[in-house]
Amino acid sequence: MILSSNLTRFIQHFDWQHIGEQIATTVFQLLLVTVGLLLIDWIGKKIIRHFFKRYKKNKFIEGSANRLDTIFTLVMNLFQYTIIFFWIYAFLSFMGVPVGTLIAGAGIFSLALGLGAQGFVSDIVTGAFLLMEDQINVGDAVMIGKVEGTVSAVGIRTTQVISADGTLNFIPNRNITIVSNKSRHEMRAMVQIPIFPDSPIDQINAIIESVNQTVPAQFPTITQAPTNLGTVPLENGQVVIQVVTFTQPGEQFTVQHKLLSAYLKAINDANIELPTIYHNNSQN
Repeated sequence: MILSSNLTRFIQHFDWQHIGEQIATTVFQLLLVTVGLLLIDWIGKKIIRHFFKRYKKNKFIEGSANRLDTIFTLVMNLFQYTIIFFWIYAFLSFMGVPVGTLIAGAGIFSLALGLGAQGFVSDIVTGAFLLMEDQINVGDAVMIGKVEGTVSAVGIRTTQVISADGTLNFIPNRNITIVSNKSRHEMRAMVQIPIFPDSPIDQINAIIESVNQTVPAQFPTITQAPTNLGTVPLENGQVVIQVVTFTQPGEQFTVQHKLLSAYLKAINDANIELPTIYHNNSQN
C-alpha cells in the first residue's frame, strides 16, 4: 500500500498538461522542419537537374557525358547529405540534446576518423578536380604514371585504364599527379626509312614525294601533309630518311605503318636496295 501511495504521488507530481504541450510542440516543430527540408530537397534537386540538363544541351561536348554525369551524382549526393545533416541536427536540438557539446566532445574521435579516412577524402577531392577540369574522359588515350592505355571509367575515387594488352588498371585518384592525355591534340607520326650511305638519295626523295602526293588522300585522319625532313644519322650509326606527319588523336600508329609500307613498296619497285633492319618512332 505504501509503494502504491508513493507511486500515485509521484505520478501526480508531474504537470501532465505541460508535458503534453511540450511533446506536441516538439512534434509540431519537428514536423514543420521535416516538411520544410523535404520542400528544400525537392526544389534543390529540381534546380540541380535543370542546371545540368541545360548545360548538357547548350555546351555538350562529345566525350564529356561521363564527366558531367559523375559530377551530377556527386553534387546530388552532397546536397542530400547536407539535408540529412540539418534534419538530424534539428531533431537532436528539439529533443534537448546539446549538439554543440557533443560535436566538441567528439573532436578527438573525429580527428582519428579523419586521419584514417584521409586517403579516401583525397581520392574524392582529386577525382572531383579531374572531372571538373576535364583532364580526362572515357575513351581518352592517356599515360598516368607508368600506366598507359585507354580510360574506361572516371570515378570520384578511382580511375580505370585499360592497357594495350587488356589489363584493367584501377588507379586511386590520390596517386594521379601527372596526366598525359594523348587524345586532345594532333599526334605526330614519324616514319624513318633506312638507307645505305651510298643509296641514291635524290631518287629516294623523289619516290617519297610521289607517295606523299597520293597516299595521304586515302587517310582522312591525316591533319597535316607528310613532310620530308631529310637524311638523319642515328646513334647506332644507321642512316635514315625521316618523314613526319600529323594525325587525329589515336591514329598516328596506323598512319605511320601505312606510310612506311607505301614508301618501302615504292622504293622496292624502283629496284633500290635498302637495309633489312630499320627503326621507327611515333610520339606526340
